[in-house]
Amino acid sequence: MEKILRDIRQALKDNVEEKVLAMGASFFKEEVKFYGVRTLTVTKIGREAYKEIKDWPKEKVFELCEELWKSGYNEEAWIACNLSYYICDRYEPADFKIFERWVHQYVTNWASCDTLCNHTVGTFIEMYPDYIKELKRWTLSENRWVKRAAAVTLIIPARKGLFLKDIFEIADIMLLDKDDLVQKGYGWMLKAASLSEPTAAAKKPDPATQKMHLEAVFNYVLSKKAVMPRTALRYAIEKMPKDMRAEAMKK
Repeated sequence: MEKILRDIRQALKDNVEEKVLAMGASFFKEEVKFYGVRTLTVTKIGREAYKEIKDWPKEKVFELCEELWKSGYNEEAWIACNLSYYICDRYEPADFKIFERWVHQYVTNWASCDTLCNHTVGTFIEMYPDYIKELKRWTLSENRWVKRAAAVTLIIPARKGLFLKDIFEIADIMLLDKDDLVQKGYGWMLKAASLSEPTAAAKKPDPATQKMHLEAVFNYVLSKKAVMPRTALRYAIEKMPKDMRAEAMKK
């Protein structure tokens, strides 16, 4: 464990770029710790580390992820997210408590929130859909990142045409939230649902179902447009046809 951590951290230090470090801070309103390493390089470092730990027991991999999260560095969080996702074929229901703790204790910006939830938590929810009820509980949190997590966890499932009813329920709960990052989160979720490809696994998207999902999201937005924050609305309709966008933006 200690050797892997040392190797990861040394590799990050060896790839620091001052330009990347300076640019990174511009993407966040809050203070975020960076080494200053390009995302592609961070991903490569994580993959190299995974080669060394792929045969570890799942619990030990999660322990390594926890140590990376604890550092507070954005790049280490990215690697932690990737490592936990690489072993998704070993997820079990009890793992939700681990992922939930990470969301509550370590997620402090939109990047760590989205990276963890899009892949690790989103894949878990696809495997164990009963846990969507826990996401709905997250929407009631006072923590902006926990609320955003409830929405962005469903981005990739939404693109697959999954959980449309639950997506609308989650959007309903967060509809009037005043936090722009929460608004962007559930708006993004709605946008993903409008672009769904329910048979994408077979590489043959069903046009009729796609149209149905697009119209369902469009009708949802129209029904809420009088009260939906413009930030969320713009995110939700971003990829819709021009005529739909114009109708949704009418005052």
